[in-house]
Order: sequence, then C-alpha cells, then structure tokens
Amino acid sequence: MNILKKGVADSLQDAGRYGFQSIGIPPCGYMDYLSAQLANLILGNPIQQTVFELHFPASSISFDEDVCICITGANFVPVVNEKSIEHYTPIFIKAKEQLKFIQPIHGKICYIAIKGKLNAPAWLNSQSYFSERIQTGDTFSIEKNNAPLPFINGEWLDTINKHIFHPSPIRFIPGPAWNDLEETSIQALLKNSFSTSIKSNRMGYKIQGDPLSLKGAPNYLSSAVTKGTMQLLPNGEIIVLMADHQTIGGYANIGQIILVDLPKLAQMKNDIQFHWAVVSVELAQQSYLEIQNEFHQYDKNH
Repeated sequence: MNILKKGVADSLQDAGRYGFQSIGIPPCGYMDYLSAQLANLILGNPIQQTVFELHFPASSISFDEDVCICITGANFVPVVNEKSIEHYTPIFIKAKEQLKFIQPIHGKICYIAIKGKLNAPAWLNSQSYFSERIQTGDTFSIEKNNAPLPFINGEWLDTINKHIFHPSPIRFIPGPAWNDLEETSIQALLKNSFSTSIKSNRMGYKIQGDPLSLKGAPNYLSSAVTKGTMQLLPNGEIIVLMADHQTIGGYANIGQIILVDLPKLAQMKNDIQFHWAVVSVELAQQSYLEIQNEFHQYDKNH
C-alpha cells in the first residue's frame, strides 16, 4: 500500500496501548471501536487488529498487489478508479488501482481494514500511532490471509450501524463531582440539547451548550481519567476525553460516558444536536456485554 496523498489526520490504530497510564502514556486506539471491529470481522480478521483510521479530507491510497478491504464508519464516498464502492462489505481491489474519498456525507471517522495482517512497527504492545500521522509517501506491507470470508448477518450489521449513528441520547454514569453541580445545571444538562465543537480532536471533544456551574468553588485533587470522562472546565464547558487523552486530570469529573456510546460521540458531526441521559453502572456493563458477546461469537465461529 502506498500513500499517494496524506489526509488531514489519518493514522494507524488498534485496540489501544493499555497498562502504561500509570507512567503517563495514553492508551490511544480506535476512536470508534465498533466500526473498527466491524471492518475486521467482515474480513475474517481478529476483531482488534490494526486498521487505518481516516478523517476528511482523507488519504489517497494505491495498491501494488491485489487486496481485499472493508470500509466502515463515516461515509466519505469512497471510489476506486473513480467508481464508487460499498461500505460494510468486502471489496476486492486489483494491483495499481487507487482508492480515494470524495466528500463527507455522514459521520466523522472512517476505517479501512485489510484482509490479512498489516505490517507496522509496534510500541509497548500496540501499533496505534500517538501524535504521529500517516504521511505522503508512506508504504505498508500486508501478510495476506486467504481464508474464506465469513458470513455476517446483515440485520445485525444494520443494528450496530444504526446504534453508532443515532445521536441521542449519549448515556453516562454520574462522576465524583456530580453532586457538586448546581441543581439548575443538572436540570440544564439533562433537559437541554448540546452539540460537539469544531475544536475537537482525538484528545478531547469540546461540548457546546448552556454553561454549567458548581456549588461554591470546590477544589479537586488530580486523579486518574480515562476515555469518556466528562470534565467540567472553569468556563462551564464540558470536554469529553477521547482516545489520546491525558492520564491525570484536575477538573471536576461530572460523569463517565458508557463505552458503547463513545462511538456515537466520536462520529457526531458538529451540526448535530444530542441529549444526555444518566444510567447505572449495571446497565452500562449489560449494554457492553450484549454487543461484545455477538462480536466474539462471530469471531469464534469464523
């Protein structure tokens, strides 16, 4: 694979670099783990294998050999030699053909999985790029996998896809500073609509909406944070930490977005309005297990 023209912020990502946050190293990994897992599953790859994560304008790519790919996530109107190709299905590309992306239709992040194994340097047990981005002239080799493609139930694929691109609600578990919010701010958070800011990236998504306030001026000790932590900034704005987040934070931690809803936020364009909803830890765990059990069932069978 050859990168003919780099995208604005494209990178290689896998499930993440866990076990090193205690020494200040962020986990990185997929922003939308559901779309990334789907791309791998459709090709019969291990579901947590490395994929290309693309943002628009996206990279243009050529192939030296025949390959089979799958594109999931955001629709950037992919074309091969100027002919449009489908999402969520195996696509066979011949040597010397070129893959380009024309325009963003919906969503913010697109994933490309390659049937086989992508050869790329690993650091601390992960191939996820951190701050590094794919550059024009980069090349990648692939260890091909000639195993038959699995059969994936189309209705199940549609169910996962609809979940990812259905913006409301974004569900969260109240955090340690939840009870420090003014009652009027709690009501505003749960009743009013919000949107993501254009000033959002892989480190964090800024949330636009009514400013929130705390009772008095409480001080918080810096403590561990993770993907999905909702921090309240001094100006009343919320920032949600994403894949490249810092490992410690000192702002008020008002909530934790549940894992299955993080892909929804990651894919949300700035002009889309959404609402928040409080849920329990038990519901968060149940929702995650229901989806992942389906993934692992397919992964085990094929």
